[in-house]
Parts: sequence; C-alpha cells; structure tokens
Amino acid sequence: MFDETVTEAFLGDYAFAGCVPAPEIAVMKAPGPSLNQNSYLTDGRVDAARLRELYGTGHTIRLGNLQRVIPYMAALSQGIQQETGFSNYVHAFLTPAGEQGLRHHWDQQLAVIVQIAGTKRWPLWRPAVEAPMREYGESWRVWQPQYVPAWEAAGPEVVIDLRAGQSLLLPRGWVHNPHVPDETGNSVHLTFAIRERTLLWLAEKLVAEAIKNPAFRRVILPGDITGPTLTDQLSEARQALHQHLDKLNLDDLAPALREAARSELEYTT
Repeated sequence: MFDETVTEAFLGDYAFAGCVPAPEIAVMKAPGPSLNQNSYLTDGRVDAARLRELYGTGHTIRLGNLQRVIPYMAALSQGIQQETGFSNYVHAFLTPAGEQGLRHHWDQQLAVIVQIAGTKRWPLWRPAVEAPMREYGESWRVWQPQYVPAWEAAGPEVVIDLRAGQSLLLPRGWVHNPHVPDETGNSVHLTFAIRERTLLWLAEKLVAEAIKNPAFRRVILPGDITGPTLTDQLSEARQALHQHLDKLNLDDLAPALREAARSELEYTT
C-alpha cells in the first residue's frame, strides 16, 4: 500500500522549505526551457521564497531523487529493484492549476506515473524512435523541428486524464505532452523512472569479464592506432573476444549478473 504521508502538503513543505539540494531542483514553464539555477539560488543556497514566487507565477517545480531523502521512497525504490532487477529513481512534479512544465518529449526509460493531487492530462503519441536509451535516441539528441506540428496535426493516439489516486504506465519512447487542464486545482505527481535492463547490458557484462585476461590488457602502440594496421588490430580484438565469449560458463556467471541487477543503482537523471 502506498504511504499516505507522501501527500501534496508533505511534498509542498519539502519543496518550499529551502532544504532541497539545488541539483535536485528543476524549474520550468512551457514553452520555455528550464530556468537557470541562479533563478532560485541566493548565496549558493536554494531561496525558498524565490522558489515559491516562481511556483506562484505558473512554473512547475521538479524535485529529483526522492529515494535519496525520504526513507519510505528509498525502501519502495529498493523493493522495485529487488523484484525486477531494474534500477530506478523517483521525481516529484508540482504544477500549478492550468499550467504546463514540459512540452512534447519522450523518455528513454519506462515510467510509472502516480497522481498524488489534482488532475494531469496526458496526450500520448506512438514512439518517434524505437526503444530509445540514454545513449541512443534521447529526444533532445535527435529532435526535429517538424515533430510537434506533425503530432498536433495528427492528434494524439490517446488522451488520459490522470486523477488523484490513479497511476499510468508510460512505456519508454512514447511521446507525451502533459499539462494541468483544471484552472482551479494544482497537480502533484510522482514519476518512477524504471531503468530497464537490455541485451546490451548483458553484453557489456560479458565483455567486462575480458579484463581478467592479460591479452586484453595489452597496450596498443600509437602507430597501430593511427596507421594502416588498425584494421588488423580490430580483427585480432574481435577474434580474441569470440574466444573469450566461447569459454565463458554462463551458468557460473548468471548468479553474479542477477545480483548486479539487484544492486547496481544507476541513479542518473
């Protein structure tokens, strides 16, 4: 059962008490970009009065990595990872009535949206990039100016009004344009960003074992990198990698990889 102490009032007190670490705060109001930290810092510290003023003028306040500061959230995050093997983090978004923080974009991980207070409207479009990851296909890396006009002309695949107490499973890559439709009620929601494991994650773990072989620790001479023999070096590395992978005992490796999935945090934002 979700902890009933994590309420709009609780998150508001945390947001506007001046104790949130500055790197964990983002302030935004569509259609503009996120504000520079200097907009809500005084003498290098979060200025609670300034942050409240920005919220009062329609800016969304994002509070990052709640699993680092709220014991219940830490336990919940750890429980998700123990059950699924997926690392994760939790952000809170406080958006004033009738306002919008972020415009159209997609995320590179699965998200579970939990509406704490008010209503948030989620127009959703099918992915523009198949199965994006942080290093591949992030929206800001591959953004094209015709995206928004094309999406708006076609209309969303579905529109969901998420109300307090409801949750939304948002697959990675799905385009969303969330905003608060109600002029009379503020919105507070939590985003559980679930860092799904991929085949690439497994491949990286398999390759990482190669460091135990002295052959892979051999230095490549500068001339072999900048000269015509680089292709030969690549061929040698590929052959050595094939041999390394063929010799691995996957049954022996599986327990270590299972434990890594349950313990590696990757609390990046």
